[in-house]
Amino acid sequence: MNPTFFDVNESSRTMSFTIEILPALSNNYTFLLSDPDLGLATVIDPSDGPQVATALKKRDLYLALILNTHHHPDHTGGNEFLQQEFGAPVIGPLEEKNLIPGISRGVTRNDIITFSTLRGQVLPTHGHTDGHISFYFPQIKALFSGDVLFPLGCGRLIEGNSAQMWESLILIRNLPDDTLIYASHELAEENVSFALSVDKKNFELQKRAATLLAQRKAGKPSVPMILGDEKRFNPFLRPDNADFRKVLATAGIAPEDADPAAVFGLLRSAKDHFGQNGL
Repeated sequence: MNPTFFDVNESSRTMSFTIEILPALSNNYTFLLSDPDLGLATVIDPSDGPQVATALKKRDLYLALILNTHHHPDHTGGNEFLQQEFGAPVIGPLEEKNLIPGISRGVTRNDIITFSTLRGQVLPTHGHTDGHISFYFPQIKALFSGDVLFPLGCGRLIEGNSAQMWESLILIRNLPDDTLIYASHELAEENVSFALSVDKKNFELQKRAATLLAQRKAGKPSVPMILGDEKRFNPFLRPDNADFRKVLATAGIAPEDADPAAVFGLLRSAKDHFGQNGL
């Protein structure tokens, strides 16, 4: 996958960073955030330890940090192998500390993650799991959202509830529109189908869906997505939008006068009965 390049001005010099996408398992994405000048990298949600180690050695990078958004094995499966190879600490959600292999430090709301000159913010994005977190790096306008937000979709409620997930999505929605969202699964095709099924007459959504499907047909990932696009088109970010609520009421999915968190819950339930992958 082609890396995304970022330049960050720090005092009198410019630091360069890259984010690379490593496809893993059936539809996972692992992310490699690196500082090539220092030869250091951070890996987010490593599914496959040997795969990450091979990528690091190929790029002449040393692993400084492992970040986990939540405890599921497809996001933490590479932790212990990478620790043995590189001695890198593992940082993950404090609420799930006992469930994450090799964890060195548990973090929660307002904690800061440092890598090179970057300062990442920990966002509590519960709902998919009880302790799920996301990592936001404002200097490079990047959010690693794990299994909370996907292109035109959101994560399934496995341990949390709809009120928690809706609160998490509002927290993400309040970030700047130009934030790049790095979601940890490839679910574009299924999410496109569901979004179009509930918002059939939205022609702008149809254009967005066509763009996503063209990316996938060309063998390109649907991530990162731009948050501003998701705010406009992702059904799970719009349960409090008056026009969209009318659409959902007409479709029989949610009453127009329902609380936004309840609307979200009904929409998520409709998605649960629609898709095949369950995310």
